[in-house]
Amino acid sequence: MNKERFTPITAAERITSIDVIRGVAILGIFLVNMPSFFSPILYIDPLEWWNGGLNQWTNQFIDIFAQASFYTLFSFLFGFGMIIFKERAVSKGFSFYPLITRRLLVLLLLGCIHAFLIWHGDILISYAIVGAVFLLFHKSKPLTLLIWALVLIFIPNLLLGGLMLLAVMFEPELGAYPYDEELAFQSTEIYSSGSFIEITLQRIQDWYYVNSLENLFFLVLSLLPMFLLGAFIAKTKWFEKSDLHLKKVKILWVISFVIGVPLKLLPYYTEKNIAMEFLQDSIGGPGTAIFYATTIVLLMRLPIWQKLFAPFSFVGRLSLSNYLLQSVVCTTIFYGYGFGLYGKIEPITGFLMTIVIFIIQIVLSQLWLKKFRYGPVEWVWRTLTYGQKVEIGKKVIR
Repeated sequence: MNKERFTPITAAERITSIDVIRGVAILGIFLVNMPSFFSPILYIDPLEWWNGGLNQWTNQFIDIFAQASFYTLFSFLFGFGMIIFKERAVSKGFSFYPLITRRLLVLLLLGCIHAFLIWHGDILISYAIVGAVFLLFHKSKPLTLLIWALVLIFIPNLLLGGLMLLAVMFEPELGAYPYDEELAFQSTEIYSSGSFIEITLQRIQDWYYVNSLENLFFLVLSLLPMFLLGAFIAKTKWFEKSDLHLKKVKILWVISFVIGVPLKLLPYYTEKNIAMEFLQDSIGGPGTAIFYATTIVLLMRLPIWQKLFAPFSFVGRLSLSNYLLQSVVCTTIFYGYGFGLYGKIEPITGFLMTIVIFIIQIVLSQLWLKKFRYGPVEWVWRTLTYGQKVEIGKKVIR
């Protein structure tokens, strides 16, 4: 088979609804990440750390509508994208494995730079690792992908949630999260006034606190099934050809609503403890992620919603660049080597800052896309993946 020159997906080949979903996911991830930018959220109980009705409302809003919903949504998109990437590579006569290996290795490198030199809450390292595990499934039929995804979402999480609930019933004190005020104050002091080296060491400590080997099982359990669901949707073309699969998309929308919304609200109409919050995130998060995705796909069939959602598509086309830009901007604002506002911001202020920064990202993304095909980080990722310089400008001067 003759190999064509393998180039990244063009504007004409893009699925607009997927770009919109990416943009919405970037906003949702930003809402969840913001408290970690300006406070030691890893080690504190938000309900006790901050006072005031607006702050509590902000925390609850993010918990219900964003927490565990948008990083899982982005995981869904990552699995979707891997299948699209594979289909394009194979159709042009290229070997998939060398390309995907470079793609994941570059992502891992970007994640390490992000996690250890910019912000500890990186998700790219996790995507690269779980992406390698996903390669065990990429040849699977759509039904197999769907079955594995549902099995991994429901069976382990229901069993673990049930065991946690039993533990809480017999030992109520086990229902509270192990917050650590000493680590919280240490983190606040270092991030607000420490040197770059001190902050980097704290970053590494905070990253390992979340990404230790003991947590590897939960990492795979939370990301892999969403990769598989994304791959299922990519292979069935439900989103790409939504008019042909409208009934199926609507059924998926209803199912995800019925599962996701009640579970996301679970701690608010039962008892708020570690078991309820685990079920809220581990099953309610993926449920609402699919609900958001299908809602956007259905609404995008209407011209008015295409116009309303257009700004999100600009951010979505530059999703990786915008994700990393959020970290650069916020650590500059809050860390000691920047403006040193760490620990001095309340949730409601952080929420408003998130919206303002995201609006600026929309404007910058639109301006960028008028001159360039890809975001700067996307361009680096593509160039290193394909092993050839990718033209970034819209007009090629010969």
